[in-house]
Amino acid sequence: MARKYDHEYKVQAAKLAKEIGGAKAAKELGIPEGTIHTWLKAVRAGKLDIGEGSQTPASAMSLSEEITMLRKRVKEQDKEIRRLKEENEFLEEASAFFAASRRKSAKTRE
Repeated sequence: MARKYDHEYKVQAAKLAKEIGGAKAAKELGIPEGTIHTWLKAVRAGKLDIGEGSQTPASAMSLSEEITMLRKRVKEQDKEIRRLKEENEFLEEASAFFAASRRKSAKTRE
């Protein structure tokens, strides 16, 4: 009877096989070599997505491109953090204002 492997196991096994080779990965994991090769074939065909970090040297970014992209992302995130802090300050001030006006109106009703 054929053993069933869940998606995450296949993904991790395929990543390991790409790093150390299919035969070695199969031996380490105790699964048939043909199974690993089938999963690697599915990765190449686009039928098994192993996520980020699975680039070939040809499709991977150069180090300088990656650094540039990461710097841009950090700059955008810093801008977003500043905006959110400003909104948070505004909401705190508005909350204090409405709380004070509520207390004032409660006193006038007494």
